[in-house]
Amino acid sequence: MNSPDPISFSTALRFWFKLGFISFGGPAGQIAIMHQELVERRCWISEQRFLHALNYCMLLPGPEAQQLAIYLGWLMHKTWGGIVAGLLFILPSLLLLILLSWVYLSYGHLPAVAGVLYGIKPAVTAIVLFAAYRIGSRALKNNLLWSLAALAFFASFVLHAEFPLIVLIAASLGILGGRFAPDKFAMGGGHSSTKKSFGPALIDDDSPIPEHAKFCWSQLFKIIAVGLFLWTSVMSYLTIHFGWNGALTQMGWFFTKAALLTFGGAYAVLPYVYQGAVEHYHWLTAPQMIDGLALGETTPGPLIMIVTFVGFLAGWGQLPIETATPLMCGIAGALVVTYFTFLPSFLFILAGGPLVESTRNNLKFTAPLTAITAAIVGVIVNLAVFFAWHVFWPQGDISSFDLIAALIGIGAMLALFRYKIGIIPVIVACGSIGFLLVFIKPWLVQQGLV
Repeated sequence: MNSPDPISFSTALRFWFKLGFISFGGPAGQIAIMHQELVERRCWISEQRFLHALNYCMLLPGPEAQQLAIYLGWLMHKTWGGIVAGLLFILPSLLLLILLSWVYLSYGHLPAVAGVLYGIKPAVTAIVLFAAYRIGSRALKNNLLWSLAALAFFASFVLHAEFPLIVLIAASLGILGGRFAPDKFAMGGGHSSTKKSFGPALIDDDSPIPEHAKFCWSQLFKIIAVGLFLWTSVMSYLTIHFGWNGALTQMGWFFTKAALLTFGGAYAVLPYVYQGAVEHYHWLTAPQMIDGLALGETTPGPLIMIVTFVGFLAGWGQLPIETATPLMCGIAGALVVTYFTFLPSFLFILAGGPLVESTRNNLKFTAPLTAITAAIVGVIVNLAVFFAWHVFWPQGDISSFDLIAALIGIGAMLALFRYKIGIIPVIVACGSIGFLLVFIKPWLVQQGLV
C-alpha cells in the first residue's frame, strides 16, 4: 500500500474547524475522535506516533486533548499548523460560552431557565464524583496511592489546604517514592503503546523527523522569548491601564497560575479555581460556579473552558472598564481569562515538541505524576462533597435537604455508574426533568409531597 498524499494546509484547516464543533465527551472522547479521524480513517499519522505525542501531552499541565491537537497540527504544518489547530479547538466553545453566559445572567431568573439549571446541578455533582471514580480506577493501583488520595482529601476538606500546596507535596512524595518504592509509583494508567496498525500513514512509525521538528537550541530560545513577550505585553497593558489590583489584571495573573497547575485535567484544577474565584476574589458565588460547570459540560471543547464563564461573570460583576457596558466587560473578562489559561499550552508544545520528537523514548517523569494524580483524586472527591452540600442542602443547614434534587442526583449516578450512559444525555435528561418540575412542582406542593 502506498502512503497517503501530503495533506494541504487548507485540508487540515477544515478538519480542525470541524473538530472544534464536534469535540464533545471530555478529553477521552476528544482524543478518541482524533484517533478515529487521523489514525484510523485518514491515516495522517501512525498509531505509535499518535501515542508518543499523547504520552507527552499527558505529562503536561493543561488540557491534554487541545495540546494533542496543537502537537499534531505542528507536526504536519509547522508552527502555524499548531497554532491554528489549537485555536480552532477552543474557538467554538469560547463563542458558545460567552453567549450562554450572557443568557445566564440576563435570563437566568426566568422560571424555565432556572428550572433547567435546577435539574442540571445534581447531574453535575454526579459527574464530578464519576470523574473521581474514573481517574481513581486508573491511578490508584495500590494501598500507598489510596493513602495518598485519602490524605489529599483530608488536607482539602478538613485543613482547607490550597491546591498548589497539595500538588507540591504530592510531587515531592512522588520523587521520594520513585527512588525508594519505584514499583508503587510506576505509571498505572495513561496510554500505553500498542502494535495495532491501520495501514501506511503520512507520518508513519519509520518516517524521518520533519526538518521543522528537529531540536534546535536557537529555535527553543526563540519560542520561549516570543511566549514571554506575549504574556508580558498583555499583562503590562492590563497593569498600566487598570492597575495591578484591577480585576482584569488579577484575572490574568490568577489564571496564569491555574494554567500551570492543571495536572490531571480540568476536574483537578476546579478546586483551585473555586478557591480563587469564589472564596478569595468573590468574582462569582458557589451556586454560579456549579452552573458554570453545567454549561461547560454541554459545550464542545475542553472542560477547562469553564474559566471563560468565570471570566465573563467576573467582568460583568466587577465592571473593570468604567465606560463600557456590563456585556462588554463580561466579554473582556472572558477573553482575558481564556488567553492566559491557554497560552502556556501552545508554548509547552511548540517549545517541547522538537525535544520529544528527537528522543522518541518513554518519558521518565512518571513517579511524581503518579503521586499528583493520586492526590488529585482526593481533591476531586472533596469538590464533589462541596457541590453536594450546596445542591442538596441549598440553605446551608441540615433541615433544608432537597429531596427532589437528591433523587435527580441518584438517578444521574445510576445512569453514569451502572448503565454507562454518556455525560451529555445525562445532562439533557436532568435538565428536562428540571424544566418539567417548573410546571408540576406547584401541584406537588399543594399535595404536600414536597
